[in-house]
Amino acid sequence: MSRKSIGMNGEGRGGGEESVEMEGVRDREKLIFMWGYLPGALPQRSPLLSPVVVRLPPSIGPGTSWKDVCGGGCGFAMAISDSGKLITWGSTDDLGQSYVTSGKHGETPEPFPLPGEASIVNAAACWAHCVAVTEGGEVYTWGWKECVPSGKVFGDPSMLSLEKEVSERQSSFLTEQVSPRSQGSKSSGGAVSGTDIGGGGEEGTKRRRISLAKQAAESSSSGDETLSALPCLVTLNPGVRIATVAAGGRHTLALSDIGQVWGWGYGGEGQLGLGSRIRMVSSPHPIPCIDSSTFGKDRSLALSRGSLGSEGHGFRVPGSYVKGIACGGRHSAVITDAGALLTFGWGLYGQCGQGSTDDELSPTCVSSLLGIRIEGVAAGLWHTVCISADGDVYAFGGNQFGQLGTGAEQAETLPRLLDAPSLENMHAKIVACGARHSTIVTEDSKVFCWGWNKYGQLGLGDVIDRNIPSQVAIDGYVAKNVACGWWHTLLLAESPT
Repeated sequence: MSRKSIGMNGEGRGGGEESVEMEGVRDREKLIFMWGYLPGALPQRSPLLSPVVVRLPPSIGPGTSWKDVCGGGCGFAMAISDSGKLITWGSTDDLGQSYVTSGKHGETPEPFPLPGEASIVNAAACWAHCVAVTEGGEVYTWGWKECVPSGKVFGDPSMLSLEKEVSERQSSFLTEQVSPRSQGSKSSGGAVSGTDIGGGGEEGTKRRRISLAKQAAESSSSGDETLSALPCLVTLNPGVRIATVAAGGRHTLALSDIGQVWGWGYGGEGQLGLGSRIRMVSSPHPIPCIDSSTFGKDRSLALSRGSLGSEGHGFRVPGSYVKGIACGGRHSAVITDAGALLTFGWGLYGQCGQGSTDDELSPTCVSSLLGIRIEGVAAGLWHTVCISADGDVYAFGGNQFGQLGTGAEQAETLPRLLDAPSLENMHAKIVACGARHSTIVTEDSKVFCWGWNKYGQLGLGDVIDRNIPSQVAIDGYVAKNVACGWWHTLLLAESPT
């Protein structure tokens, strides 16, 4: 393991190998390791090729430890302290949405400025926005205004004074994300390919710009501003308490404490699961994942069997509520309490697992997995990975960088069981996806990564892509959770006893 740490500014923390070892003693209960690319994480902005310790900020007070990892966006990372503070770090200068959305903390992890009493229990981010859940089930979101529904805004309005260049950089950045052959290199122009988020090439780009300009004009003093640095308290129906959230490229899913899924943002490919290509949903809408009326008298039978289907059509979704959610770049996935996996949204690379490259406009059961109890799911830019109750790993979708872990590079439109030798006798418990890489933690706390590795996001000490799961060395630490940002990975671990 690389013996470095993030968040050391020489303020009574010391440096070098001794401080890392002492940090392990001080924070024996919980540590966070990071690897990959995060502008501002180190002064040189070099990729972290191996796991590096991330320190809690001194400003948060003594006796505080890490609670969980949340991944982060493009250029910044997020985690939660056991005192309920959302800690962010990353971009050090004006890098568009990553600078604003991250809290501008740069190299040193610091609490994100949420309303004072908000105690955060869950959070997520993608390339343009963040969303966080409080202990009381409330939701705050900020970032690209297309992803932020109307609600009460907190903070200093002067934070909204952004240069027009930010919007231009966003357009250029999104161009990079739509082409599977971009290899992570930025496009020099703002034009977007025909498979872009808005669809329809230049025409789609124009429509999107008009939409963004209209929304910005409605919600801010300047039509050029498309970012909101200020947290917005999302207005939900009375009595709705959110338990967990997921952030996609331009959409958000929220799961309530009774298993109802809510969504908002951009839905042009069906990623909001509302049955049509809704370009903009500006307030949270319930997503109809399970229609209990379809079970009728056979509901208990369906649940006991784990699956129930008719003669090839009209699957009756096993389960009575949703227990897990995930967002990819432009697609979504949910898991029911009975272990059924449903997907919806963009399908060009097979990332919905339905055996085709069609978009799915409504939540649709992944029929080839019916009868297999799915316990966890994660989604990347063009791919989806899920794990079963038996600890097996299934992957489908785009595979240009080996992110499916199948040992090849061709896309898979149906879920494929990973049978790599490295996973033999391994029982996967946790799964996470970055843009083009994947990670699991096994029952015995081993960590495996695979996929794109240009920025060291696999934590293997090099920048070589892997198309099969490869174990990450964490020197005896006990892995508890993993989360991926676009080009980095965060690991929550306990130090050895």
